[in-house]
Amino acid sequence: MDQAGQTGRVLPSLRSGLVAHYDFEHPAKGDPAVERDQGRSGTDLALVNGGAAMRVKDGAHAGSRRSLQVRQVNPTTMGNDDWKAGVYSATGVPTLRAFNGVRGTTIMGWFKMTGRNPSPNSNTADPGDFYGAIGLAGVLSGTSQGHDVRALLELITVGGEMRVVALGRRVDGSASQTFAANLPWQSVLPQNEWVFLTATSDFDSGRMRLYRNGQPLEGFYTLTGDPWGVEGPPHPGTASPSATPLTMPSP
Repeated sequence: MDQAGQTGRVLPSLRSGLVAHYDFEHPAKGDPAVERDQGRSGTDLALVNGGAAMRVKDGAHAGSRRSLQVRQVNPTTMGNDDWKAGVYSATGVPTLRAFNGVRGTTIMGWFKMTGRNPSPNSNTADPGDFYGAIGLAGVLSGTSQGHDVRALLELITVGGEMRVVALGRRVDGSASQTFAANLPWQSVLPQNEWVFLTATSDFDSGRMRLYRNGQPLEGFYTLTGDPWGVEGPPHPGTASPSATPLTMPSP
């Protein structure tokens, strides 16, 4: 899944495996609050609360003209008015069935940090309380639970320090694994700078990787042992062949 980019700039070797791809240059006909999928799944993306205003003139790379802006609208007030994008259904999204029973997943996209990060926690009255995570892009597990992901790029607190991580889950309802970058997150994602991030999960080998602008990021796993249960048969190891199709969370 690619969050920003231009269809013509996708490497030909990746095209056949590109399930969902958004460049925010293709609003749905008659509904500018929906972004059309340029991948093979046809899973259109809802631009929630901000609609067409969330497409801003800020190209991520040469040939790109617009990008998606997400933000808090009222940081000090509890509510559900933040700008975000995604698609969700409690019974699953059939067009995302390509993520069922796969040997691995890749999440990639162009990202730029703007505003205040992490954001103030609008669920408490404490002005010094901030959220402990920043979601970038991901896909939920087949059970459609809001925090059970199949694959995710985000910033979370690891050992008391916020880090850029790849998070993956092979089996629905089972344990996830997290691979965290060694570098401080501000070095990986400097303020007001476009960065291309990639997270890979190999469900057969149990390996995960992070890449910044095409170069590997050194990092570490947060769990020891075999949280994905890849040791022993059967081979190859694959993700759950979920009866309920996968869903995509709102970053």
